[in-house]
Amino acid sequence: MHPSRCPPPAAAQDLLQLPNVGARTAADLRLLGIQTPADLRGRDPYEMYLQLCDATGQRHDPCVLDVLISLSHYMATGEVRSWWSFTAERKQKWRL
Repeated sequence: MHPSRCPPPAAAQDLLQLPNVGARTAADLRLLGIQTPADLRGRDPYEMYLQLCDATGQRHDPCVLDVLISLSHYMATGEVRSWWSFTAERKQKWRL
């Protein structure tokens, strides 16, 4: 969903209501056992990225990790930010 239209984290009931999530990302999250936005609470985005790569047998583009970081941030703080605003943070923490 476009970040400007997202409900607060506690009100989000569907993965497609989350910022930066479209059908493909929602499918990836479901592959990781995440069915609702609440399932994201406490999940580490870097671990989720590695689990996704393992589950699909391929290395995903680093922007997928940026999306996962944005989701963790949103669920923890309620702040909606575009996924690309997390690219610099990801590059500092983890080189892919």
